[in-house]
Amino acid sequence: MTRRIAAVAAVLFGVVTLVAGGRVLLGGDPGYLVFRPLVLFNTAMGAVYVLAGILIWRTPAAVRPAAAIALLNGVVLAGIVALRLAGGPVAGESVAAMTFRTAVWAAIWGALVWGGRRSAARRPVSGPEDS
Repeated sequence: MTRRIAAVAAVLFGVVTLVAGGRVLLGGDPGYLVFRPLVLFNTAMGAVYVLAGILIWRTPAAVRPAAAIALLNGVVLAGIVALRLAGGPVAGESVAAMTFRTAVWAAIWGALVWGGRRSAARRPVSGPEDS
């Protein structure tokens, strides 16, 4: 059940990310300074989120894509924080949004790890006598 909830969350989050990024890329004004490379990254990642969600739904061992996404988002977050601190063209809203994305994917990853451990604990262990 945890895996299915994580999968739905991933797909929904991906769709919202695609819509938000697409709107900005098509000329919409979010009301703050837009760092175009970040918008491009986030929009592309929206598609990755949807694909990861589908994989999570279909594959019980899909914890690795969630971990990779959480880690990649964390690396990008660190990069834009460093850029902002250096006076670069990154809005505080962008840092907050990237922090949120990273937290969501860390939570999805954590839920999958936790759910996988719970499932493993419920599985009967087969021993030599079961052969």
